[in-house]
Amino acid sequence: MATRILPAVGDPDAVRSLTSLLGQLPDAEPVTPVADSTQLVDTLARLAAESVDELPEVVIVHERIGPVPALELIREVALRFPAVGVILVTSDPGPGLFQAAMDYGARGLVALPLGYEELASRVQAVAQWSAGVRRHLGSAVDVFTGTGGTVVTVSGAKGGVGTTLTAIQLALAARASGRSTALLDMDLQSGDVASYLDVRFRRSVADLAAITDLSPRVLADAVFRHDSGLALLLAPGEGERGEEVTDRAARQVVGALRSRYEVLVVDCGAQLGAAGAAAVETADTALLVTTPDVLAVRGAKRAVRMWDRLQIRKAEETTVVVNRHTRGTEIQPPLIQRITGTAIAATTVPANYKELQGAVDAGRVHELDARSTVKQALWALAGELGLAGVPEGGRKGHGRLRGDRGARGDRGARGTAGFRRRKDGAG
Repeated sequence: MATRILPAVGDPDAVRSLTSLLGQLPDAEPVTPVADSTQLVDTLARLAAESVDELPEVVIVHERIGPVPALELIREVALRFPAVGVILVTSDPGPGLFQAAMDYGARGLVALPLGYEELASRVQAVAQWSAGVRRHLGSAVDVFTGTGGTVVTVSGAKGGVGTTLTAIQLALAARASGRSTALLDMDLQSGDVASYLDVRFRRSVADLAAITDLSPRVLADAVFRHDSGLALLLAPGEGERGEEVTDRAARQVVGALRSRYEVLVVDCGAQLGAAGAAAVETADTALLVTTPDVLAVRGAKRAVRMWDRLQIRKAEETTVVVNRHTRGTEIQPPLIQRITGTAIAATTVPANYKELQGAVDAGRVHELDARSTVKQALWALAGELGLAGVPEGGRKGHGRLRGDRGARGDRGARGTAGFRRRKDGAG
């Protein structure tokens, strides 16, 4: 049986060299090369939608592929198409990169300049591995075929500004509109999503931190299916376990959930660690919740400046949501926008905690009365974000948020690397 090999190479000279060698391999069936990471993922998704059997056994990724860095691309392919073996072609075949490539899901590494014997040996080994995986899994092989869902992170200017309630209601609104929706609690030391939704759970995001091969089946085992229809991946019950979730683990988890659900809402809490920074950095929309008081607005300004210094996210790419808003307060949204330099959500959330207290105390915020002005505002915010329609009787937003980003994760891991350097005292 012929081995189908799909090269992902952007450089024309490298394409010619690689395809020439692949054409000489016995029983090889080279597929038309793709020039960038987007074409590769789209091609694999299209083939997988027809049948898993249509997928190539081997994908060869050149180190200079773009716009997504090669290792990040390898991780996405390994996650979404687990029966496809990936080989990295690189000019740096040292043990450090070899270990990193294996951690990200590659099945082999070939050094530049390319040699026939090494390439043939590696392709044959990876093809045999792929064939074995397909025989073992049979028709039960799991493939992420989605093009990638929308990721919205919700962070707090300080504790107690309503971050978790905002994240939950946005997720509920998205689910109610018919979208498959996941809610990830990335407030690792003090996450309260489980308490707000009256959930008793055994698995958490910390249980996935050490897993390098995060298959759809492993992910599904860790996700809690809530009565509301939300898929929940919760913060650990023991706060100290939050340290286990590194920025790399966070990227892997967010990528896995994004691939499986149309909408992913991430509650990042008010204390930003490396894992939360990774989520904020790669999100389509990053919300920062504040209340209209001096301390909270100062906290919002500090957070925005820190994100910018660490290259996590620019101020203009961040959208502030004003919670507990009243017309009589001295600090109004336009002033907050000028102070922080961010976009500002057109929808504000009114100060009406009495509507919430019973549902919050009972851990049943998913059953909040539809007549609640707070719920209507948060669901209107979901409509403004493009996550959901506006509920009947709710207030309409005023168009798309100015803080949305079209490209996800183009900055790679620069921001979280900077975060680690500052934390360790090296920068």
